[in-house]
Amino acid sequence: MSWIEAPPDRARPWHVRLLLAFLARRGRLSGSVRLWARSPRAFLAFLRLFRAVDRDGSPLPPALRALVMVRVSQLNHCAFCVDLNGSRALERGVAPGRLDALAHHAASPLFDAREKAALAFADAVTLPGSAVPPELRRALLAAFTGDAIVELSALVAFQNMSSKFNAALDVEPEGRCRIHAGQPRAGGAGG
Repeated sequence: MSWIEAPPDRARPWHVRLLLAFLARRGRLSGSVRLWARSPRAFLAFLRLFRAVDRDGSPLPPALRALVMVRVSQLNHCAFCVDLNGSRALERGVAPGRLDALAHHAASPLFDAREKAALAFADAVTLPGSAVPPELRRALLAAFTGDAIVELSALVAFQNMSSKFNAALDVEPEGRCRIHAGQPRAGGAGG
């Protein structure tokens, strides 16, 4: 699971045990969730933030949100997150070929201009030493509302936090998806 072990559920506060039981019934009790639950306040904030950035009322379509989450996970070399978010992308109708092409999204004909702008933004925000160049800002403004760009920023920030947490603790993938996390960090917006 990780080099840090999660304590038995019975050793946790009652409200965390209740939440873990609820998540287990819904099939969402991963090694990562068990590790987050070691810090109850951070765990609850993490869950609230996830629900805020990946909700039905988001101005970003579900498939695009999943693609962005996979891309950030690839850049952060988080095999667990690529696995989990890749399976979520497939559930949301993203074709497997598009997931395979994600590391080279800028040059791929499988992504439209809107998706390429969102993915380039995810790259620019995630890659160390990168910045969001003026031409990317223009592309984002042409493709999205201001509210959607703020939501996209929050989603990228959330996924950076999540994937860095899981990569740091070496949370193992659970075999949900066949995508690989070992994408090169260099290469800018094209990946």
